[in-house]
Amino acid sequence: MDEYLCLTILANPGEPEPAFKLRLVEFWTHMLRTKPDDYEGVYAEAKEFDTEGDRICRRYMVEVDALPAVLTELRATGMAFAEVDDDDTYNKAEASSSEWFQIPHD
Repeated sequence: MDEYLCLTILANPGEPEPAFKLRLVEFWTHMLRTKPDDYEGVYAEAKEFDTEGDRICRRYMVEVDALPAVLTELRATGMAFAEVDDDDTYNKAEASSSEWFQIPHD
């Protein structure tokens, strides 16, 4: 059974949503082009932006095995993220609820 962890990527302090959205597109494009196998482990994206403290954020469901590679790339590109709780796993049904957009990998 597939298990997923919730990854929360954070905007820079005071960064407006459009600028953060652009950085996310650039990051995920980089992942798709340079680490396609790891990118396939990113299962879903939250449909809405959210906030974490005073920062805008976007949440992603990532396969447990793919998370280390994604975190390495986030660090390498200077993207901030919240600490991931390795014990708080989700199954495919939970990662497919109406709050999530499934990322196609075809």
